Amino acid sequence: MFESLTGRFEGIFQKLTGRGGLSDAAVEEALRELRVALLEADVSLPVVKEFTEALGSRLVGQAKKTGLTPAQQVITEVYQEMVHILGDHRANIALSSKPPTILFMMGLQGSGKTTTAAKIALHFKTQGRRVLLVASDLARLAAVDQLRILGEQIGVPVIGPEPGVSRPQEMVPSVKKRIVQGMYDIVIVDTAGRLTVDAELMDELKTLKALYSPKECLLVADAMQGQEAVAVATAFDQAVGVDGVIFTKLDGDTRGGAILSIRSALKKPIKFTGAGEKLDRLEPFIPERMASRIIGMGDIETLIEKTKNLVSQEQAENLVRKMGNNQMTLNDFLQQIQGMKKLGGLDDLMGMIPGGASLKSKVDMQLVEKELKRTEAIIFSMTNEERDHPDVIDGGRRKRIASGSGTSVQQVNQLLKQFDQARRMMRTALKSKGNRSLRTMFPF
Repeated sequence: MFESLTGRFEGIFQKLTGRGGLSDAAVEEALRELRVALLEADVSLPVVKEFTEALGSRLVGQAKKTGLTPAQQVITEVYQEMVHILGDHRANIALSSKPPTILFMMGLQGSGKTTTAAKIALHFKTQGRRVLLVASDLARLAAVDQLRILGEQIGVPVIGPEPGVSRPQEMVPSVKKRIVQGMYDIVIVDTAGRLTVDAELMDELKTLKALYSPKECLLVADAMQGQEAVAVATAFDQAVGVDGVIFTKLDGDTRGGAILSIRSALKKPIKFTGAGEKLDRLEPFIPERMASRIIGMGDIETLIEKTKNLVSQEQAENLVRKMGNNQMTLNDFLQQIQGMKKLGGLDDLMGMIPGGASLKSKVDMQLVEKELKRTEAIIFSMTNEERDHPDVIDGGRRKRIASGSGTSVQQVNQLLKQFDQARRMMRTALKSKGNRSLRTMFPF
């Protein structure tokens, strides 16, 4: 996510490192490179102009006053201006004072609208709210079935059209009756999309909006569309009205221009971002954290929040205690690998670590992922006794494990050697620095 833009930012900051002061010439050079980086990231020209002009007025002559180095000053000001462009503060979905809260999902076909509707439903369900999904996308074949399948996966009821109903407007009376009967807190209406914006689509949406009176109309936008996403968002806002934006497919967007451009063009808040098809891959949009990721400073807050949901404090302390006593097992090692995968994979994890974005460009992440899968396969081919006591794994057992995991004896030997080395290093580190100080290093 945003790899190309992040890489350019880091290069600009690196050039400023070691300079004695931030001269006007250095400011102009940095602004020029930032301008090019943003344009190459497909950020719209008005946004680039607004960003660099505001940044320039704040940078000139400021380094001497603050006492920061040139690189520190530019990073600080870029971060603050990036936060401003992205919306300053987190914007939650507005809830009705009296249930139900009706949410309208809009967007073009292929934007991930139906999947996002299910993700939003899961988000509210985990908060303990009663949620209903309304499958009113009758323009796309199988859209109703898709939402019903997703609803079953997350345990949220889905209401679709009755036999003979061909227009979503005809569903409204039965939907409203179901809402009252079920006493739902949140109702999410998945509307129809089109391959392109057209008058028929907008007329249908305006009619449904008048019938449902939604609390919020949420536009689902494909981050990979770049500047085209801005034109689409503007069309929806002018015709129907947009209260918030949800960006999808951020895992496939290396530039990041759309997310900056739409927020500036519409002046409407971004509510969530999604990456991947998994229904738990939805994150509240927090401008400060997104700005930190974009400029290469990581997102430690989100990483901490995610890890807290994976393991209890007792489990974390137990793992650290086992490490200190040299009792860590291959089962513990496997648990950490699986926990990392639940965070969204290595690619997402690296993006949350300060400096991780630049490291990704130097490391073959696909090769690392492949090696992790191989490690899992080898451990899964072991008995519980072998996982708890690797020392019992002799030559015969190594051959059996290699055969069962589709690997070689050499690869099994390599894993056992690396595990033994890691266990010794962790024990040494814990003894030298104390269990308490390193406890947060092992969140799984």
